Amino acid sequence: MTSALRLVVFDVDGTLVDSQADILAAMGYAFDRVGMGMPERSKVLGIVGLSLDVAVARLAPELERGQHDQMVDFYKEAYVDLRHKNGAAHSSPLYAGAVDALEALHAMPDVLLGVATGKSRRGLDKLLEAHDLHRFFITQQVSDHHPSKPHPSMLMAAMSETGVEPKDAVMVGDTSFDMQMAQAAGITGIGVSWGYHEVSALEGAVTVLEGFQDLHGALNRLWETVS
Repeated sequence: MTSALRLVVFDVDGTLVDSQADILAAMGYAFDRVGMGMPERSKVLGIVGLSLDVAVARLAPELERGQHDQMVDFYKEAYVDLRHKNGAAHSSPLYAGAVDALEALHAMPDVLLGVATGKSRRGLDKLLEAHDLHRFFITQQVSDHHPSKPHPSMLMAAMSETGVEPKDAVMVGDTSFDMQMAQAAGITGIGVSWGYHEVSALEGAVTVLEGFQDLHGALNRLWETVS
């Protein structure tokens, strides 16, 4: 690493934590409440990362706006209930190696960490508290305050808050929305292979990690080329 200030922004669902069980269950509940069968699993996981209102509209385009709003409320109701029953740490377990990778980067004085997620502020706070992750992230961008991914607003805000230039910033995520958001913000995208989108969908990623153990090397190689 060089002495230039760097920023690494992480997606959350599908990148740091695996929340698919609760996502699928909550979406199934929302569809059931409006009298519809839920789309197949791959389609539901395919919208993870989008803001919830955008996600349900994509999954049920035949419904009217008012029904979409109802689905959002039903989804939130079910998700909160599942989190309350099971605990956020159990509902959204960390992927192997996530904490070690965050610890290693956090220990570097020239590296700042952030998150950019389709979660709400409340949802992110519950998750960070459950896994004791608040201490890592100096910038936290959530769906309450931004347009849905892949709009670059979250990343632009993260760079503004930290004072890091686009050439020194990286987005790490598991979906095409993350990679498109990175491109729109003019920063580098790094994909992960363990998330909710197929690796083939991660167009624009400079590399796709097979595990968190690969992140440090990928960042070193990247930043050596721009230093």
